[in-house]
Amino acid sequence: MGEGERLFKKAEGLRGKARYDKALEFYKRANLFFKKTSNINGLLNCSLSIGDTLRARGSFQEAKTYYEEGLTIAQVIDERTFQADALVGIGICLRATGRWKEALCQIRKAQRVYRVIGDKNGEAFSLWAKAGAYRVRGEIGRALTTFQEALRLFKTTKNKAGISYSYCGLGGCSRVGGKCNDSEKYYRLANKGFKELKDTFGLAYSYCGLGNVSRMKNDYKRALALFNKATALYKKIGDRASYAYTLWSIGTTYKMHGNLKMAQQKFKEARGLFRKTKDLRGEIYCMLGLGELDYLNGNRKGARKIFLKSLKVVDAYGFKTEKRYVKMLLKAFEQGKGMPLNLP
Repeated sequence: MGEGERLFKKAEGLRGKARYDKALEFYKRANLFFKKTSNINGLLNCSLSIGDTLRARGSFQEAKTYYEEGLTIAQVIDERTFQADALVGIGICLRATGRWKEALCQIRKAQRVYRVIGDKNGEAFSLWAKAGAYRVRGEIGRALTTFQEALRLFKTTKNKAGISYSYCGLGGCSRVGGKCNDSEKYYRLANKGFKELKDTFGLAYSYCGLGNVSRMKNDYKRALALFNKATALYKKIGDRASYAYTLWSIGTTYKMHGNLKMAQQKFKEARGLFRKTKDLRGEIYCMLGLGELDYLNGNRKGARKIFLKSLKVVDAYGFKTEKRYVKMLLKAFEQGKGMPLNLP
């Protein structure tokens, strides 16, 4: 085994333990070595693995750059599986920053490649990614159906990680669709699978989901306990994007419980992280929360300004779910009752 391969293997082991920052250090050292030795396959593997690791910690813009490098290399050497992997990675990064139209375009390209080469796991992965894009778009029914398709295919390939992540997707869509019991069922199945797999990110993801279900059921004490489990794991692995969403959930829990000062602190902290990760949807959620706090603190003018500004943004980007939430808040504002709202 050469030096580049040794460094790459070390990085893979660290990524498997969710030690993302350390893994990136070794991947990048391996990448430099592969460049010096003109090892094209090593460069391809490094580009995609660095992209995966950066994406896992919420660095979507940088991850996209590495996926694009990997796509270029894969096209040059005609490695179609890697081409599809890179396309899905690009799509997920675009989806994470609210660019769902472009995301769907890339993911569909990948799905076609996976089907042509008969890669069932790849096809299931592309379905899972596509479902996430539908959710960002606000097509919750379509997202649910597509997550179910992904789940069925992952079950045929016995891909335990894919199964658990599909359950998480179904849990999120069920919650947004108002079916909290279904949501809890799916998140529990996901949590059980992630424990068996020792998947740190997956565990955090499912704890956050279960926390949101508890929040929607007005069990705020249990919700905060579950969110604390999630944030501890997200901090450990350095995932800023998921950590920010959990902070928003914590802020919303405090808001519903009447602790407006703590709610404001968490919303502002989450908003700062969303701005760094270029997640416009996340930022909108925080702004809506801050708008509610303005209203509850007697600043009606400030609240109205935030709600109207948010409406313009969600209209411009085609965020259907978030548009519905803004309209709910504006209606509550106009009627002078109904706030705070416990948004899913």
